[in-house]
Amino acid sequence: MTKILCVEDDHFIADMYVHSLKKAGFDVDVEPNGEDALIRAKQQVYDIILLDLMLPEKSGVEILEALRGQDGNGLPLTKIIVTTNFDEPAEDRAHLEKLADGYLIKADVTPSKLVEIILQMLSED
Repeated sequence: MTKILCVEDDHFIADMYVHSLKKAGFDVDVEPNGEDALIRAKQQVYDIILLDLMLPEKSGVEILEALRGQDGNGLPLTKIIVTTNFDEPAEDRAHLEKLADGYLIKADVTPSKLVEIILQMLSED
């Protein structure tokens, strides 16, 4: 079973994602705090991490950089999808896209579309 970590501090969005992902057959953990999410991601193996950028304690950018490492190859078997409500400046977005496997604007992606994106990402492996 595919294991997903949803790092999201907005409870409404997290609940929507979890409901849709579990309905699709995924095993999902949720972590609303950036520092705790980083610890959890390093202690457990996840196939996919949905990573919000704006989090308490530690930002999604800091988490992404810590998980990918200096060379960008940390956790090579884990797909990381950045989720945000803000369209980042081009330079910042390019940096995030280099480290992440996907970049989604939350307002543009319904929970069912998120499931489709994840299924497509998993089928490419």
